[in-house]
Amino acid sequence: MQIKVGVIFGGPSVEHEVSIISAIQAINNINKDKYEVIPIYISKDRKWYTSNMLTEIDVYKDQDLIKKYAKEVVLYNKNGHFVLQNVKGLFKRIVNEIDIAFPIVHGSNVEDGTLAGYLETIGIPMVGCEVLGAALGQDKVVMKQVFESMGIPVVNYTWFYDIDYLAHKDQIFKDIKKMGYPVVVKPASLGSSIGIAKVKNELDLDKAIKEAMQYDNKLIVEKAVDNMIEVNCSVFGNYEYQENSVIEQVVSSEDLLTYSDKYLGNGKSGKSKGMVSASRIIPAKISKEKRLEVEELAKLVFKSLNLSGVCRIDFLINDETGDIYVNEPNTIPGSLSFYLWEPTGKKYNELLDDMISLGIKNYKQKNRKVISFESNILSNYNGTKGVKNKLK
Repeated sequence: MQIKVGVIFGGPSVEHEVSIISAIQAINNINKDKYEVIPIYISKDRKWYTSNMLTEIDVYKDQDLIKKYAKEVVLYNKNGHFVLQNVKGLFKRIVNEIDIAFPIVHGSNVEDGTLAGYLETIGIPMVGCEVLGAALGQDKVVMKQVFESMGIPVVNYTWFYDIDYLAHKDQIFKDIKKMGYPVVVKPASLGSSIGIAKVKNELDLDKAIKEAMQYDNKLIVEKAVDNMIEVNCSVFGNYEYQENSVIEQVVSSEDLLTYSDKYLGNGKSGKSKGMVSASRIIPAKISKEKRLEVEELAKLVFKSLNLSGVCRIDFLINDETGDIYVNEPNTIPGSLSFYLWEPTGKKYNELLDDMISLGIKNYKQKNRKVISFESNILSNYNGTKGVKNKLK
């Protein structure tokens, strides 16, 4: 019997379209002999849809087609079965049922633990990070604070909220000046290089910060790394076991890797293949010693943040001094980083199989823990009676 895998993608995020690309890639590579794929698309206005038509990338060029022909549904737990129920019409019929959820979402409002929290609440097995790992992996400030507590190297940084900037702009400018230019301004909880700018002097700082404020109310400003080489390493596993992919060296057309570099690939066709479109060198041109250091740091980051499934850890290296800094993890990386696993001999369909199997294993392990008590401590509680008497 095939396992029904609900691939969930889209969502109210500025990385919405990137999620669609990653999800369609995965759907096309899942072993159809072993798994039945149920596509579940979350629109930008937070409505959930399912239909076989959602497996075709061209469908997303016209949202009206989806609203007209796909079924709007809600996912919930019905007596231990995880069902997709039609929300329209007089009779709320069950459209389909899934055995395990496979979120392939990117960015705030979905990848940041929001979706994981809903899936955990209804109790469905799922692929990837649970709430804590997803939330830590999305917030660039909190993750750095965790890294610092673990002795994991990060660049110098400062952070603030948008209201702090409006009230104390001069002080924030002084703090940034102490770090020294150039700096990199980022929204704290976005990915895909959206809202990020490299600033070489104070004259351009205000513009970069206001641009980042359009995407997030929490901002981070980091000291730019001199003689920078950017390398990424994917990690597969959970808290018990971690495995490394090969390391890639990312090639950017500008001072830092842009959204265009990652997803448009500067291609002439105008079509994106997701992170596969980005220019890269595989394996990275770094020494064996640096490779081993990056691999061990990637595993440490993965375990420190309680990550699970396939993640990609991004690093910055000063090519002159050899210093390595952890930039950030991607808890659901673009294209699921399959291109970093293929050189190890693991095909994309095998990677997806491993991810689904691990999701099932994690679910079984979690269910062996005590999560509630059979006894009801409220059965002999008469507190409400006392409250009623007080109200009279």
